[in-house]
Amino acid sequence: MNPSSAVDRYAVIGNPIVQSKSPIIHGLFAAATDQQMEYTKVEGRIGDFAKQLDELRAVGMRGMNVTAPFKLEAFAYATHLSESAKLAGAVNALKFEGAEVHAQNFDGIGLVNDIERNHKTPMKGKRVLLLGAGGAVRGALLPFARCEPALLVVANRTVAKAQELVDMLRTQSAANVQASSYEDLREPFDVIVNGTSASLFGDAPAVPHAAFSVDGLAYEMAYGKGATPFLLLAQAAGARRMVDGVGMLVEQAALAFEWWRGVRPSTVQAIHQLTVPIDFS
Repeated sequence: MNPSSAVDRYAVIGNPIVQSKSPIIHGLFAAATDQQMEYTKVEGRIGDFAKQLDELRAVGMRGMNVTAPFKLEAFAYATHLSESAKLAGAVNALKFEGAEVHAQNFDGIGLVNDIERNHKTPMKGKRVLLLGAGGAVRGALLPFARCEPALLVVANRTVAKAQELVDMLRTQSAANVQASSYEDLREPFDVIVNGTSASLFGDAPAVPHAAFSVDGLAYEMAYGKGATPFLLLAQAAGARRMVDGVGMLVEQAALAFEWWRGVRPSTVQAIHQLTVPIDFS
């Protein structure tokens, strides 16, 4: 008898996937909550995603996290999409129940939880800025709007793309949301979140120093990359609170874990274990 048959099986799928910290996170969650489960990495087959998921479900896979480049394919594969997944147009968690495939996108909610709980920065009544107009920002829009900021701005190099997201959000929320170019950001924000990929390519979005607040929070969605160009920009602008996205990673994992297992794990240990101090020297 296969010993793994006695436990529920979950995995994260992506390509590449070797860098994923998800098995560490879910292993900590399972141990802390006494859950009998196995969580592994699966290297996704490019161009063969749906068939691969069919195969995994056939051998007992109960649920999966989905990372790049498969979030759009997971969206198409699902039979039931949550509101967050529909708005994001992408999926990062799947739950298999017989012939049904339920899909969620926990990225935006995980980001909110990290900012408000772990970094103790409530966004209600604050000025909040999201940089970029890709999938990461799209997934964060509705969760951010539900925090009731005084102003929510989406800024992008191509303003028309930011405006598309703003128009989409206005069909879902009455929040005060605006689109902007980078150069038109002339007033300080309480929270600035970098959802662009610029830092991954050694660049920073062209945000004026005036947009940063000394006591505000500068948040880099990427994690484990050290002092990224965005965080260095924030430092140069005088910001004193600069963090990366490791907490977002753990918080969205906790939401998926709770969705699958019905148990809410503490995120403190996982965040502590995965946090790498950012060296600005």
